[in-house]
Amino acid sequence: MDLVIKELKKSFNNKEVLKGIDLTINSGQIFGYLGRNGAGKTTSMRILMDVFKGDSGSIMMDGKEFKPTDYRIGYLPEERGMYTKFKVKDQLVYFAQLRGATKKEAQHSMKKWAEEFGIDIYLDQKLETLSKGNQQKVQIAQAFICEPDILILDEPFSGLDPVNSKIFQDSLLNYIREDRIIIFSSHQMGYIESFCDGIAIINDGKIVLDGDLNAIRKQLGEGKLRLRFADQRNLDFLTAYDYTIDREDVILTIPPTETKKSIIEGLFSQGIELTMFMDYLPSLQEIFIEKTGDNNEKS
Repeated sequence: MDLVIKELKKSFNNKEVLKGIDLTINSGQIFGYLGRNGAGKTTSMRILMDVFKGDSGSIMMDGKEFKPTDYRIGYLPEERGMYTKFKVKDQLVYFAQLRGATKKEAQHSMKKWAEEFGIDIYLDQKLETLSKGNQQKVQIAQAFICEPDILILDEPFSGLDPVNSKIFQDSLLNYIREDRIIIFSSHQMGYIESFCDGIAIINDGKIVLDGDLNAIRKQLGEGKLRLRFADQRNLDFLTAYDYTIDREDVILTIPPTETKKSIIEGLFSQGIELTMFMDYLPSLQEIFIEKTGDNNEKS
């Protein structure tokens, strides 16, 4: 499946929230959708779910107009939205039936995903009696109910310990092997880097960067080296270069008159002990700050 969003705009009370965003999201990969609070992420996701309509623009699936009612859509909101006074199993069955499942299908799906996320022992308990982490697992399970074609996850790792985070990651990777679309939004950049192929960054209602994450990192790191020295207390030998310090490493910009080889050979000829050198690949957090930080438009 190929989901294509073109020139999507949306305003609320004369405030333009989405300013003509363009996105292409392919099935078979986990798509990371990033932005500061208020940038327009939630608005665009809710338009996709038909919670409300865009003012203009188009959403196409495989070249045809996208109709949300033709697809099963699972949604995990950042804020918990389930009913604390009701039993876990009753809620999961209820959400499955909301998505068109028969009662028998709903019960089967409820049992499957409760076992998948290790909450089957809590099915007869009220949600309010569970720990924060187990409440999050219940909320995750409801997003997977009825095997959605499109799965939208907003801060899914909130409240999960490392063991449960690993279980959830494995479930995501297994699920995406089918012809499905997963849109993943989080401020925890490490998770995005670990399993998202494509990403998009939205800032002030506009897409400011999108594409393959590895290709983006290579492009933005071009012309720079990451160096680590045995003794970093005195870096006077680098005064001729433009560089910054990143914890125990030096990020050095290669001048137009030099190459990676000439820089490394020059350092060795001076007797400088290098313990590591490699091409510089900026982290996703560095990229995010560059594209959405104080020097850019804020939402």
